[in-house]
Amino acid sequence: MGVEGTRSSERGGVVSRLATWTENLSEQTYALLLLAPGFLILLLFAFWPLASSFRMSFFEDVIVGPESLGGFIGLENYVSLLTDSNAFATLTFLDPAMETPLLQQALVVTLLFAIISVAGETLLGFAYAMLMKAEYRGQRLVRVLIIIPWAIPIVIQGMIFFLLFRPGYGLLTGPLHQLGVFSQLPLGDAFSGFVIVTVADIWKTSAFMALLILAGMESVNQDLYEVADVMGASTWQRFRYITFPLVFPALMVAMLFRTMGALRVYGIIESTGVGCSTVPSMTCLVTEFTFGSTTLYGSAAAVSVLIAITVGVFISVYLLFIRYSNQSLGLT
Repeated sequence: MGVEGTRSSERGGVVSRLATWTENLSEQTYALLLLAPGFLILLLFAFWPLASSFRMSFFEDVIVGPESLGGFIGLENYVSLLTDSNAFATLTFLDPAMETPLLQQALVVTLLFAIISVAGETLLGFAYAMLMKAEYRGQRLVRVLIIIPWAIPIVIQGMIFFLLFRPGYGLLTGPLHQLGVFSQLPLGDAFSGFVIVTVADIWKTSAFMALLILAGMESVNQDLYEVADVMGASTWQRFRYITFPLVFPALMVAMLFRTMGALRVYGIIESTGVGCSTVPSMTCLVTEFTFGSTTLYGSAAAVSVLIAITVGVFISVYLLFIRYSNQSLGLT
């Protein structure tokens, strides 16, 4: 009993000292302490693989042999990707000579997809958010119908669009071909496939944008709208001078998350039946170089680093816009 009591007393003393030490921390230090486990997980599953890919990108691809990587070659993998000079690459990252069609170049496809899809999702999401916020009969049903596409798994979503545009018996293949919008084989054509993939992504993810924008709209002080009504403001003036400026920070955060996802697009390309060979994204190149018939680990690592750089550039731009909006609203 004496030994157990001593051990219990020691444990109690350690806990007491730890609690006292924690209470004496500043708010900033305490917040960093709480975030430390998350940072460690992020370091393990994000930064370490990125650092490893960065190191691998400086080594030569090995086509034949037991080794995964060859000797150190510096920036040659990046140069070959940006000049389309890798003879073993089955997909093109970028072709400055323009011998490869634009919608067959992974960087161009990814940037166009990100810009068009995020812009479409933002506009549609804003309309959805205003529709979900308005009070009318059947509001709950409308909210469910808006959210359903986001809840559908990407494989099922891809199958829906595959059946809509499958050659021969696709519901929309014949009519759109007769109108001259799509080719007779839309899933095998670069332009048609790009449009299908973009529309499929907008259809699914607009609900996500709508929910985040709706959260921002709900935080707006309703007294401002009452004052606007008293002053005789029109609907457009209420939106321009109250809704949009106050929702803008939340809108930027929503667009930031969606842009990060759009720049890593892969699943929707494969699940719709379009395929990476028709509409290649940057992530398609990583997959093809890593798991394709010819393994190019050094080039795959270089593409991964270029994806990270592209995402970082977009994040920096969004953060500047968010900072500017916060300053204009007097939040900083």
